[in-house]
Amino acid sequence: MPQSRLWVGVLIAIAVVLGFSIFTVHERQKAIQFQLGKIVKSEFEPGLHFKLPFVQNIRKYDARVQTLDSPPELYLTSEKKNVRVDHFVKWKIADVESYYKATGGNFSVAGQRLLEVIKRGLKDEFGKRTIQEVVSGERADIMDILSITANRAVEEYGINIVDVRIKRIDLPEDVSESVYRRMQSERKEVAQGFRSRGAEEAKRIRAKAEREREVILAEAERDGLRLRGQGDAQAAEIYANAFGQDPEFFSLYRSLTAYRDTFSNKGDILLLDPDSDFFRYFVDPQGRQ
Repeated sequence: MPQSRLWVGVLIAIAVVLGFSIFTVHERQKAIQFQLGKIVKSEFEPGLHFKLPFVQNIRKYDARVQTLDSPPELYLTSEKKNVRVDHFVKWKIADVESYYKATGGNFSVAGQRLLEVIKRGLKDEFGKRTIQEVVSGERADIMDILSITANRAVEEYGINIVDVRIKRIDLPEDVSESVYRRMQSERKEVAQGFRSRGAEEAKRIRAKAEREREVILAEAERDGLRLRGQGDAQAAEIYANAFGQDPEFFSLYRSLTAYRDTFSNKGDILLLDPDSDFFRYFVDPQGRQ
């Protein structure tokens, strides 16, 4: 019985020693092995590893991409005008040993030093450019240059900058108001130009339409006169043919038409000699006098 207890104790001791001797490194981690406070190893592949129990210890750090998002800051342009810049940085640990020596493994310290480098780079780049350039045309260039220069500056910290992005660039209120007024004035000039060209084009179209209208009316009147002339000629020809066929009937028809037109209004008074040619069909139905 005492011997069995001894074996149980030995097994427990072995399990404890193994527990303190085995550690794992995840693929999302970087690890440093210390022995009595000194770094003995910093390159570990993901997986299971061994160390000396009670003599060596392990510190692990997140190797994934980190985001440093700082509050907006004011930077001077080459025109000595302030712009408010909001940016963020994507970074990760590249060399865990250098990272530990430079920052003590503290993410806050690393972020502070990285922020100082980025701010210094932004100050230099904005100081070389005008407001117009940083707002409209060269933002991408600034971010590319910052990524390169900042990576060189933080290399000693064991940090790699993945990306630098400028989220927003705001002008101070007085500058924004001035830019707004200038843009408003430019838009008004453009709008006035469009209106002037539109009015000129409308005037040209109306003049053309008026000319075409006059031409159409003149041609219509000309065609109408021609058709009326042709109609009058045909009517005269028909009347002449009819008169030639029966002159007496044609004379009677003309007289009846004249009577109808003359006596259509009961209030009219007509003073004529009863023996006049106008009343010959009243005197003689044959129209003889």
